[in-house]
Amino acid sequence: MIRRAALGALLVAVAVAAAGCGGSDQPNDVVLVTHDSFAISPDVKKAFEEESGMKLEILKAGDAGEVVTRALLTAGNPEGDVLFGFDNNLLARALAGDVLESYKPPDLASVDPALVLDPGHRATPVDRGDVCLNYDKGWYESRHIPPPRSLADLAHPRYRDQLVVENPATSTPGLAFMLATIAEFGDGWKDYWSKLRANGVLVVDGWEDAYYSRFSGSAGSKGNRPVVVSYASSPPAEVIFAKPRPSTAPTGVVEASCFRQIEFAGVLRGAKNVEGARKLVDFMLSKRFQEDIPLQMFVFPARTDAALPPEFERFAVVPAHPLELPPAEIDQNRESWVDTWTDTVVR
Repeated sequence: MIRRAALGALLVAVAVAAAGCGGSDQPNDVVLVTHDSFAISPDVKKAFEEESGMKLEILKAGDAGEVVTRALLTAGNPEGDVLFGFDNNLLARALAGDVLESYKPPDLASVDPALVLDPGHRATPVDRGDVCLNYDKGWYESRHIPPPRSLADLAHPRYRDQLVVENPATSTPGLAFMLATIAEFGDGWKDYWSKLRANGVLVVDGWEDAYYSRFSGSAGSKGNRPVVVSYASSPPAEVIFAKPRPSTAPTGVVEASCFRQIEFAGVLRGAKNVEGARKLVDFMLSKRFQEDIPLQMFVFPARTDAALPPEFERFAVVPAHPLELPPAEIDQNRESWVDTWTDTVVR
């Protein structure tokens, strides 16, 4: 609690300092406020600037939770013009904080209707992904043990000391995985985590530590845990970044564990460059940007007609029935759920 309060105080100080110069400094600049994982190809960024006649500035402001917190603290006098990267787990919080203006981009008709969660069009879906358990295929093959196929499997003694997860208080995928267990087990989710703790689950603060240092299946890792909370798109990443590229992905996905994440963009209320903000949201739904998303941020485009790279077609998992919870229910219970998880798992 002390660390969380300290972080809040720091963000307040940063936001107050930034509030005096919110928005873009020049009419022909448009500022995108986003999380640290945002990426765009240089030629795609250049295409937006040439088409719009505006310079795109990218302000990275921490993880998705920090981005939303900063937007709330500067509501009405924002640090930029467009907010991107808040997901369905943070959607209700952003909407309740009145940080966004309503805008319905023309290409919204090309987006999967299941991704449109805000009927007021303050939040435009840009991409989707799934947080899932990943497993090291070689680890299980070498021991002639079947990999886990469900969340319930991880509580079985056969899988003792094999799972590493991220703390939901400090990690977006960690939060999504906790929500997956709530969606799966309902009122029994706390008992499930008690079983995971008894079965040797390892908890770390963030995804990078979990995946690159503790998980045995990532390239170059010295980790010894063959199951990790990651993404449905992690297997194609393992193929793309391997030298030489393998013919098959070395990691697999436990499809029954996947929790749907949708990332949104919205025009910030009080934006200095509203016209530029709307053009940027339009561009983020264009096929040019949408088809750039998979190999830049390793998530799926929101447009149903956007082409996927062959690595995604071949190696990524698209769960038929991902676990989900209503955004309003998440917003209402998130803090108490995280506190309960903390009391159950790490105290």
